[in-house]
Amino acid sequence: MPISIVSIPVTDPGKSKDFYTDIMGFTLLREAPMGPDMRWIQLQPKDGGATIALTTWFEALKPGGQTGLMLHVDDIDAEHARLTDLGITLTPIGEQPWGRFTLLEDLDGNGWVIAQLHTPEENRYPV
Repeated sequence: MPISIVSIPVTDPGKSKDFYTDIMGFTLLREAPMGPDMRWIQLQPKDGGATIALTTWFEALKPGGQTGLMLHVDDIDAEHARLTDLGITLTPIGEQPWGRFTLLEDLDGNGWVIAQLHTPEENRYPV
C-alpha cells in the first residue's frame, strides 16, 4: 500500500495553502468545504508522489507537530538558492551518506527536509 495522503497540521489553511503553492511549488488538487467550519485542502508536489492535506481537525496533531517529511530535488544548490531568494530560512546544506539536504519550516513550524538523494551507485553506506 503506497502512502497516499499525509496530514500537515496548520492554524490557517488559506495562508498555508498559499505557502505550499507559491513558495514550495505544490499543485492544488482539491479544495472543498468539509462541514461548516473546515475545508479539505489537498496538495501535491509538482513532480508527483504522495499528497498532503492541510488539517485543523486532529486534536493530537498540533500545528508545528509534523516534522521530518522529505522532498526530493535534482539540484539541492539551486533549490536552496531559490527558496532563500523567496525569503525562506533554511539550514546550510548538509551531507550524509544518503544525500545532500537542507531543512526548513512552514508557517506553523512543521519541519521539512529537502534532499538531493544519492543514486544507489553513489550511496556512501558501507555494504
